[in-house]
Amino acid sequence: MEKKYIVGIDGGSQSTKIVIFDLEGNIVGEGKENLRPMHLAEGVVVEHPGDDLWDSLCVAAKKAMDQFGVRKENIVGIGLGSIRCCRVLMKKDGSLAQPVISWMDKRTATPFEHDNPEVQYVTSTNGYLTHRLTGEFKDNIGNHFGQWPVDYETWDWSTDEDVLKSYNLPREMLLDPVKPGDVLGYITKEASEKTGFPEGLPLIATTSDKAVEGLGAGLIRDTTAFVSLGTYISSMVTGTDMPEDATSYWGIMSSIPGKYAYEGYGIRRGMWTVSWFKDLLGEKITIRSNYQGISEEEYLNDQAQHVPAGSDGLMTVLDWLANPWEPYKRGVMIGFNAHHDYRYMYRSILEGIAYTMKNNVTNMTEELGKTIDEVIVTGGGSNSDLLMQIFADVFNLPVKRNVVNGSASVGAAINVAVGLGIYSSYEEAVEKMVKVKDVFTPIPENVAIYKRLNEEVYQSLTTHTDKVLEKTFAILHPEQ
Repeated sequence: MEKKYIVGIDGGSQSTKIVIFDLEGNIVGEGKENLRPMHLAEGVVVEHPGDDLWDSLCVAAKKAMDQFGVRKENIVGIGLGSIRCCRVLMKKDGSLAQPVISWMDKRTATPFEHDNPEVQYVTSTNGYLTHRLTGEFKDNIGNHFGQWPVDYETWDWSTDEDVLKSYNLPREMLLDPVKPGDVLGYITKEASEKTGFPEGLPLIATTSDKAVEGLGAGLIRDTTAFVSLGTYISSMVTGTDMPEDATSYWGIMSSIPGKYAYEGYGIRRGMWTVSWFKDLLGEKITIRSNYQGISEEEYLNDQAQHVPAGSDGLMTVLDWLANPWEPYKRGVMIGFNAHHDYRYMYRSILEGIAYTMKNNVTNMTEELGKTIDEVIVTGGGSNSDLLMQIFADVFNLPVKRNVVNGSASVGAAINVAVGLGIYSSYEEAVEKMVKVKDVFTPIPENVAIYKRLNEEVYQSLTTHTDKVLEKTFAILHPEQ
């Protein structure tokens, strides 16, 4: 019997990744295309230029299909995952009425405004890409988080007229909803020519990008926490009920139909801050890493591992991108001494990420009444042994890293595998397709240091720094 394969699409804020898996979760082909820099304007606008999401998907798909080779007829389906919380405005024919509005754009935090007469449909990135791939006006209901009139009990659009009015989105402007694991449509001839995907393949719905990452990481047990190290760093646990009046987390639709994911507060521009710091160091690090034949990230991790736990008092608060309701917040590094160099700064950024996510997960699980016994960490940052060990020490729990750390594409493939009946359940699919690479265990002496620094210093740090930043903001932005 010939082997069968599944395509997982992972559309992110910085790149589009296409990965082809066999039914055991092994990668047999992949392609990646970076997105162009965002268009920024007026302190409000953050847009994807041109038709960047679609163009990057086409390029990445052709790279993956070229690497995969001549077995295209053995591909059984494609799972579509893409960035959540964006807003896509489409004309009647399905083309873009204006550039895709990023989740970082302040407009996505407010109801839709009917200020462009060409706009016929308001949808997510998944809805737009579904149309480009299949010609259908359908969308994955689970990718609508935020300013969308979703009924979380029925997994459908709300039929309450007051709800529709509050979001300023009449039903006729919304695409037809599809649940995770169900068919969105089939690859058209035109899309096949542009992507290399075989014509007629079923395109399967997933859910929001973070929830599909959780599935692809193996988030099945309710005593497991999941941390995704992306541009936005998020944390998640899973459950069976949609919460009401939660304060330390919020509920979203899981990639498993009928289940929900509980998401704690995260870090905006999280791993972006690591890249920002690397770029800030410039040629010095590039030259040194090239001399050793390793990447810049590997060089920084190698240097920072010699810095003691706690970075000798240097701490970083990762508010490089403020929430719209807290415009005064800024990133902070505090505790400098003359000997603190780039190694200490780099480690303090990693420790700041771990402290923040530990505190957010603790707040969430305590409110839920849950106790976790392990953490799964995915995303590009999980390639760092140093960061993984810091997570284990700060959480004081075993921390797992999977063979495939870009878990959104795995989750998309799992939705296909279950949706098409290849596996009978999501539990079976996760067991077959998600493989653990290694586990980091806590180092007791580091655990003791991090516990005191976090609980006695870090957790209360912003109560002091925010007062200063609020005064600064009021002086520089009196109009706000």
